[in-house]
This record gives sequence, structure tokens and C-alpha cells, in this order.
Amino acid sequence: MHGRLVALTYTGAMSNEAPAAPEAAASTSSRLGAGTIARYAIGSLGTGGFATLPGLVLTYYLTDSLGVAALAAGAVITIAKVWDVIIDPVIGALTDRDLTRHGSRRRLMLIGACALPVLFALTFAVPPALGPLAAGIWVLLAFTLTATAFSLFQVPYIALPAELTPRYDERTRLLTWRVVVLTLAILLFGAGGPALRRVSDDPVVGYLVMGIVCGVVIGLGMLVSTTVARRTAPAPASVAEPVAEKTGIREHYAAGIRALRRSRAFRMLLTTFVLQALATGLMLAGAQYVATWVLHSEAAVELLFVALIAPALLAAPGWGIVARRIGKERTFTIASIVFGLAALSILGVLWAPGDWIYLPVGVAGIAYAGMQSLPMAMLPDVISHDERTHPDAASGSGRAGAFSGVWTAGETVGFALGATTLSLILAMTGYVSRAAGQIVEQPDAAVTGIVVSFSLAPAVLIALSLVALARYPLRRTDIDLS
Repeated sequence: MHGRLVALTYTGAMSNEAPAAPEAAASTSSRLGAGTIARYAIGSLGTGGFATLPGLVLTYYLTDSLGVAALAAGAVITIAKVWDVIIDPVIGALTDRDLTRHGSRRRLMLIGACALPVLFALTFAVPPALGPLAAGIWVLLAFTLTATAFSLFQVPYIALPAELTPRYDERTRLLTWRVVVLTLAILLFGAGGPALRRVSDDPVVGYLVMGIVCGVVIGLGMLVSTTVARRTAPAPASVAEPVAEKTGIREHYAAGIRALRRSRAFRMLLTTFVLQALATGLMLAGAQYVATWVLHSEAAVELLFVALIAPALLAAPGWGIVARRIGKERTFTIASIVFGLAALSILGVLWAPGDWIYLPVGVAGIAYAGMQSLPMAMLPDVISHDERTHPDAASGSGRAGAFSGVWTAGETVGFALGATTLSLILAMTGYVSRAAGQIVEQPDAAVTGIVVSFSLAPAVLIALSLVALARYPLRRTDIDLS
């Protein structure tokens, strides 16, 4: 009964009236309005900012400003992300419960959007008198709370496309414009964040200014996007209450596990996405080290991001056009191959460091736009396919929140392991940490490790992801049945 109710809720989410039958909803709401697309896309100003800036500067902040050892810095970020992984399935179940009880996912999104700016600023507000140990604990606690606030927004945000439209190509259109904003956010925060850090000659003040300004911008983007979480007719009390009773911790995780077991498409897409998140997270965490120790300019990290994102801004709509012609799955494969080859070519800076690195980074940026938009457009297809093929799944575990909770947890694991892998490579190659203002020399092995983490290692991970992507079973005909 509950699975059937949720299926109706998905297709009825386009209006403020009681949900209609799936076929009727598909015919009357087949095209999304520009306002809906714009408000949903603006949310990626927040998600892109949070995914970019901590991944770019947090490890470097710990090792090169607070004097925390590389292994310890990796542990700080990993612990915070492990907590994120633990709570994401719970948040997925809670947002499904909100949809059932109140007809909207907006409540948790608002809480996360309002809390994140304060917590984000606190992450970069470590008092200078603290030693490395206390500083590491400060960042651990503040960043863990920040990640929690982010998940409260992110999990329901990812669940929304499956409810906004049932159409294969409309989801591509919706997620394409989301990725346009996402790439703009990566450029804004990837280049603007480090620039804000230099508003003061005092690194302590610079990081604090960066944390405050960027936290506010992230929160505003999230707040705008909460308006797209429309209110539909809540479930009758006779249905909502039995469902609400099954919201214990065990049931939250069981829903996600059942979704993984049931849906081969979900397993393959998630595996692909996690491996690629690990690859891009590794490159993101390593960019500042490449700028400082390979290109010998901390400011070069901004040029790296311009090279990465400027082409991606133009490429994102192009990937959408290609996907409508040959399918999301084939287009995603092409984008992944291009990214892997571009990353591999960067290995050449070991023997010939120079400005030529910006060319392969730009090619990787073009591919990155497709690697972001296409799997996100495929996830709603997986969700709706599961709802249709398993309408009576136990406890309604085909719900969008269960899928998005596991998805967000997987993405978090990927990016967290990227930073962790980098810290391990730095530790193994003898990287020398430093406090703010201190001058050190890095051994050649450490510089080699930095380059490998930015090129060869991501390329290998992309190649592994292609093995999983080749086994993804869904095609356009599996989604658009009419």
C-alpha cells in the first residue's frame, strides 16, 4: 500500500492538489517550467561550494597553516566524513517521512541551509594560540557539524528530481542546468575562496574571512532551492502513522540496503559515481599542493580552477544535447574516458613542469561537466524504474529518500577517501607540514607523490569506474514507456 502511495506522490508532486495517476501526471506535467529549473539549479551554488572549497583548502589549511601532520589531517577529514556516511541514510528516511506526513521535503532542507553558514565559518576560525592537536580537534568538531547541516539539505535535494518530472529527457534538462550552476559554483569558490584567503597578510584573518563570506553564499543558494520542494497532499493518517512507526535506526539503514540489493542499475551507477568521486576528490585535494610545490605559486590554484571550469560552463549544455541523441549512458562513458586520458597526460609535469598543465586541466573540465550532470540525471531514472518494477517493496523502500541517502553517503565516501588517499601519499613520500609563515623544503619524493595523486591515480580510478558503468542496464526505452 505504501509503495503505491509513494509512486503516486512522485507523479503528483508537480501540483498542489492530491496526486494523480502516473499516466495522467506524465501527460500533464511533461515539461518543467523555467522557474522550477532555475530555483532547483541555484541549489548547486550551495552544493558546489561546499563540495569544492573544503576539498580544496581544508587539508592544506590543516597541514600548512595549523601545523597538523599529514596523516592526522587525513584522519580529521575522514572521521568527519565517516559520520556523514552514517547519518545520510537516516536523513533519507526522515525526509521520506516528512513527505509522507507533511507532503514536502522542505523542513530538513531549511534547517541545513540556515545552520551551515555559521558552522562553516567556525571550521576556519581556529584561534592562533592553539597547538596542532587542539587545532585538529577544533576542525574535526566544527567540520563534522558542518557536514551534518549539509546532509540535511543535500539528501532531500537529490531526491527531488524523481518527483518533479517522470520524463527521461526532462530529467536530463533539469540536471544539465543544475550542473551549469554547479560548474559556476566550482569556479566561484575554487578561484574566489583562495582569493578571499589573501585579503589579509595574516593567514588567520584570511581564512576566517573566507569561511564567513563563502558560508553565507552557500547558505543563500540552498535557501533559494528549498522553494522548489513543493507541498503535495500528505498521506492519510491511516497510512502515514504505520509508516512513521517504522523509522528506527535499523529501518533507516535497511531501506537503503534493500534498495541496493533490489536494483542492479543503482549498484552499478553508484559504484561508478563513488569511484569517480574518489578520483575527482583526490585531484581537488591535491590542486593546492600542485600549485604550491610544482608550479611554485599558491595563487596558481585559482588559474587551475579557471582552466577546469571555464570550459565546463560551455560544455554542460553540450553534454545534454549529446545525451538526448545517443543516450545518457553512452555519453557518460565518453565523458569519463576523456577525463581519464586528460588526467593521465598531466603526469608529464614530473619531467617538464610548466604552464602547459592548464591545457589538459581544461580538457578534464569539459569532461567533468558530463561526469556530473549525466549520473545525476540517471539517478531519477533508477528511482522511478525501481518504483515501477517493485511497487510492493517491503516498507516502501523504493522511496527517493532511501536512494538519495545511500547516494549521498557514497559520494561522501568517495570525496573523503580522496583526501585520505592524498594524505597517505604525502605521508609515505615524506611531505613536511608547516605552521603559517614557516618556510620548509619538500623532498623530491613528496613532489612526485603530489603529481601522481593529481594524474596517474585519478586516471586509474576512472578506468575502474568504466567497468561498473559498462554493466549499467537501463536505457531510454526502460524509462519512457509511453
